[in-house]
Amino acid sequence: MRLRHADGSTVHLGYCTNVHPAEDLPGILGQLDTYAVPVRERLGGDLLGLGLWLAAPVAAELAADAGLRRRLRTELTVRGLEVVTLNGFPYAAFQAPVVKGAVYHPDWSTAERTRYTLDLARVLADLLPDDAGRGSVSTLPLAWRTPWDAERADAARRRLDELADGLAAVQRETGRVVRVGFEPEPGCVVESTDQAARLLSGLDPQRLGICLDLAHLACAWEEPAAALARLRAAHLSVVKVQVSAALEAADPTGGADPLRPWVEPRFLHQTRGPGCAHAADPADPAYAADDLDAALDARLPGPWRVHYHVPLHAPPEPPLTSTLPVLRAALRELFAGPTAGCDHLDVETYTWGVLPAARRPGTDAELAGGIAAELAFARDELAAIGLETALEVGT
Repeated sequence: MRLRHADGSTVHLGYCTNVHPAEDLPGILGQLDTYAVPVRERLGGDLLGLGLWLAAPVAAELAADAGLRRRLRTELTVRGLEVVTLNGFPYAAFQAPVVKGAVYHPDWSTAERTRYTLDLARVLADLLPDDAGRGSVSTLPLAWRTPWDAERADAARRRLDELADGLAAVQRETGRVVRVGFEPEPGCVVESTDQAARLLSGLDPQRLGICLDLAHLACAWEEPAAALARLRAAHLSVVKVQVSAALEAADPTGGADPLRPWVEPRFLHQTRGPGCAHAADPADPAYAADDLDAALDARLPGPWRVHYHVPLHAPPEPPLTSTLPVLRAALRELFAGPTAGCDHLDVETYTWGVLPAARRPGTDAELAGGIAAELAFARDELAAIGLETALEVGT
C-alpha cells in the first residue's frame, strides 16, 4: 500500500511477515498465497506492501543466487505484492514454541549478524520496485544488555563499520540504496532514544539509523516529540517505523489479576513502569521486569506497559488498554509537518498466535482478516493526519 504525504513523497505501508513461520523459499511463497494475497484482496487494492522476514539460511541462499532473487521478485509482482523493507531482527525460528531471549542471538558483536544483515541488503536491492527511492532493513539494538562489556562494545563498533562499508558496496554494485535501522527495545543495550543517541551517534548517517517501534517507544515511557527531537540532535534518522501498540494496565495486580491470561511461553514480554523513563538504568528492577510473569510475581508498582504487541484495531478488554495514544502522537510528529519523517511503515503484530485464547484467530482466513483490519486501521490513522492513498499505483 502506498500513501502520499503533503510534500509529494511516497510513504510505503505494509505488514511484517514475521507473524508467519516459513523459513524456506517454498514456504515463503506458500504464505504469500495463504495470507498476503487475501489481505490485499480484503483491502481492495492492487498493491500490498510486505515487510518481509527472511531467516538467515534462506537469506544466504537468495544472496548467493541472482536467479532465485529474480524468481522471488517475479512471484511477488504477479501477486500484487511489493517489498521495500526487510525485518532482520530475528535470525531464525521466530515462531518456534519457545523464543524468549534467543531472538537476540547472534548479536552485533558477531560476524554472523553482520553477514546476515548484508545478505538481506543484497537480496533487498534486487526486490525493490524500480520506482522505490531506497530500501530498509531493521535489526536488533546491538544486543541484550547482559552480558555486555567494553570488549563486546568495541567488537560491535567494528562490525557496524563493516556493515556501512558493505552497504556502500551494495550500492556500487546495484545502484540501490539500502539503509539499516537499529530498533530500540526494552531490556537491550539500546532500550531508549537516550541510549540510542549516546551509543549509536557517529555512525554513517547515510546508511545507518533507527527503526522506531512505537510499542517499544511506549514501553520505555517516552514522549514521542522529545524522543524524535533527541534522535535528530544525534543525527540519527528514522529509516523505518513499526506501527505497533503495547499492552497497558493501570492497576496491573489489582482485582482479578487481569494480566495473568496474557502470560505465555513463546516471547519475552518486558514490563515497565513510568519510573524507567527517568532512571539511570531503565531496566532497574524497581521499575522493570524482563517478562510479564516476573513482573506479576514481583508485584511491581503500576501502571505498567508490557512489550506485548496487540492488534491495532482491537484493543484489549477493560480494565486493560493499549498504547494507541502514543502511536497516534508519534505518527503526528512524523507526518503532520511539511515533510514526511519516514517513508517506510510496517504494521508488526507478530503475537497473533499467542494472544489469549478468546482473542486468537482460529483459521488462516481469520488471521488474514485481522491483518487486513490492522492495515486499514493504520491507513485511516495516517489519512486523519493528511496522507492520501496513492490509488493510481498498480492500476
